[in-house]
Amino acid sequence: MGVMNGYLLDTHVLLWAVQEDRKLSAPARAVIERLDSKLFVSAISAFEIGNKYRLGKLPGYSLIVENYQEIAQKLGADELPVRSSHACYAAKIDWAHRDPFDRILAAQAALESLTLISGDAAFSGLPWAPVLW
Repeated sequence: MGVMNGYLLDTHVLLWAVQEDRKLSAPARAVIERLDSKLFVSAISAFEIGNKYRLGKLPGYSLIVENYQEIAQKLGADELPVRSSHACYAAKIDWAHRDPFDRILAAQAALESLTLISGDAAFSGLPWAPVLW
């Protein structure tokens, strides 16, 4: 692990890149649109989007729920599976943030040497996962 080098899209960044790209920061948009960027989307984001859609929190995103893999491919992103090493690291990292989706994303970024693209302030200043916004 730790040899991928590239960018992991936070769940909201994936949603915005697909349907509301004006919400992306200029640096985030530039990386996502650059053809030579190595982009990844986490399997945990598929679960987070589907779960929030089911709960009525993402009513306008049925297209992404129903076509997650195809949409990721259109963005030029590879899917990053959640491995037991990610789960164990996410469980043990010393971080007050309790959101399990964010903890998995941070662990994946750290263990796979990926820069997390996120506008979520919860990720700022993390010593184990670089963040771009």
